[in-house]
Amino acid sequence: MTAAVQYSDIQVGDEIPLLKLQPVNRTTLALYCGASGDHNPIHIDIDFARKARMPDVFAHGMLSAAYLGRLLTNWVPQQQVRKLAIRFTGITQLGHVPTCTGKVTEKFEKDGEKLVRLAIRCSNQYGEEKLAGEAIIALA
Repeated sequence: MTAAVQYSDIQVGDEIPLLKLQPVNRTTLALYCGASGDHNPIHIDIDFARKARMPDVFAHGMLSAAYLGRLLTNWVPQQQVRKLAIRFTGITQLGHVPTCTGKVTEKFEKDGEKLVRLAIRCSNQYGEEKLAGEAIIALA
């Protein structure tokens, strides 16, 4: 088990360990549908997607949001996450390889807690951003 991340060891500009996933495929989408209860046909029915003028089905935005959550909880325990804010900036197509990154943008204290603000991002293998946001993490 790795040692807990310490506030004193973190500097503005530090990057947390990245999270690189497997390429998104139809099985990924079907499994996410079952896990989330989100069965929107745009994500699982190619005919429906094409009627909506999309070339094929594509990933749920919240699947990528979950990947950003995993990025954080791979770094610190979930109970240390104080804020997670995300905006959707692109569509994750089949075959895209989601890669999530985080960079420390601020260190501060509030209400007796030592906190860091992270800029977080989920991009594909071409560097095209699909989600962006920020997280606030409490550290000891």
